Formats: sequence, C-alpha cells, structure tokens
Amino acid sequence: MTPFGEEMRRLRAERGLALKDMAAGLSVSPAYLSALEHGQRGRPNRRFVHQVCQFLGIIWDDAEALQRLADLSHPRVTVDTSGLSAQATEFANLLAERIGNLPDERIERLRAVLDD
Repeated sequence: MTPFGEEMRRLRAERGLALKDMAAGLSVSPAYLSALEHGQRGRPNRRFVHQVCQFLGIIWDDAEALQRLADLSHPRVTVDTSGLSAQATEFANLLAERIGNLPDERIERLRAVLDD
C-alpha cells in the first residue's frame, strides 16, 4: 500500500463510499481504483489527485496534504547512489533488501531520523 492509497481508502470509508461508486464518480474502473489504493499502480498524476479532491470535497491544506502523499507514493523507488560514499550505497542496498521485514515502529524511528 502507498501513503496516497491508504489515505484515499480512509477518506472513502469515512464517507461511506463503495469503491465502485467512487470509481464511477472519478470516471475510472473499480479495478484501477483498487490497484491504486493497494499500491499496485504508479504514483497518480496531479490531475487525478485534483479530481479526487473535487469528488470528496477536499480543499486547501487538506488538498495539498493529499497531493504531497501522492508525490511520495511511487511503489517502486530507485535510489541513485552514484557519486555518494560507499556507506550511502551500502545503506541504500541494505534498506532495499530488508525493508519488507522491518516492523512499522522501526520504520517510524528511521523516518524520524530523516525528518530531522
């Protein structure tokens, strides 16, 4: 799942919308919307995020926050460490290798370090 997909699913559920109804309102297939919610599709474009905001009645700061989540929601990330230290390359590779086994609390601790 991606941050955007998780938030979109939460917003849809909060409003009591069925997946098929939201898909129809956005003029996309339920399969596409489901894949987006589950992180099986790439990052949505700005136009689509705008459509979601209009459909759900999201404005101002909340719309910007949803766009930020969309920007951070590419399910297949590439990290280019060329030109960086050997430590940076090792870290990127270890993270790629082990991220699937990290518990959420450890991911949050690592993220807190990056947010400093």
